[in-house]
Amino acid sequence: MALKATIYKAQLQIADVDRGLYADHALTLALHPSETEERLAVRLLAFALRVPHDDAAGALQFARGLSDADEPDLWQHDLTGRLVQWVEVGQPDARRLGRACGRADHVSILAYGPAVPIWWAGLADKVARHPNLAVDQLAPAHARALAAMVRRSMSWQLTMQDGAVWVADGEQSVEVVPVALKVAAP
Repeated sequence: MALKATIYKAQLQIADVDRGLYADHALTLALHPSETEERLAVRLLAFALRVPHDDAAGALQFARGLSDADEPDLWQHDLTGRLVQWVEVGQPDARRLGRACGRADHVSILAYGPAVPIWWAGLADKVARHPNLAVDQLAPAHARALAAMVRRSMSWQLTMQDGAVWVADGEQSVEVVPVALKVAAP
């Protein structure tokens, strides 16, 4: 018998001072049997970092990610079906990123884990030619701190300013600072 996904509910209150974005989101996430709560927490952070101001160009949605090799963790389609945004967490390979950059207007990676420097050293030259690709790194300690805040039903308040993100859940708070490894062309 196959293992089933575990369902998590998240209420996000986002105050992104840098982008002038203030919004509340009620999200339902499925934790794949092979996924960790740390990865789930990084997916939530990636959503908060990439959510658009409004749904006029389509909503940012959780895709099947681990369950489907042809889908990212998050994506945004406009009303015509054009793929506007492709968001991955983790350390995808160059071929996958090349396909994503060819399909989507904007591709974002939020890499985490202790092996990110090694992964990036082998990948940076291969993806330098993709102007629509942005890659950020989350320190391992930050990812672990976010994972400690994961609950089956959670409410996070995220405040973003000057590249820093403060995440609070009413009991604890953590500051995370994603580091840009590659910035997408404007």
